[in-house]
Amino acid sequence: MEAGRVSGVNENITILLMAAKFQIPVCPHAGGVGLCEIVQHHSMFDYVAVSANIEEHWIEFVDPVRVVKGRYLASRYTGSGAAMYAESVADFEYPQGAKWKAMTTSS
Repeated sequence: MEAGRVSGVNENITILLMAAKFQIPVCPHAGGVGLCEIVQHHSMFDYVAVSANIEEHWIEFVDPVRVVKGRYLASRYTGSGAAMYAESVADFEYPQGAKWKAMTTSS
């Protein structure tokens, strides 16, 4: 499941539900820095609310995820677990970001 390329949380939940209905193993994949922190929550939702099973269920992850004895530990904090760098926000915030301003002045 290419979780980072579908329309969002609702579509990912739909994919998990359909996979469970047809007994198809799922391995959420995010494919980008920062996206893996978000996609691990889809896998947690699958375990807690859909399949209640960890057999033949995998997930791609990168640090700073917490894994103990081969098991993902849910965050103690609210939110998705992803954050943007302040520099990226300053560069790409619309319409005041430096990159947006540069694009409008160059055209």
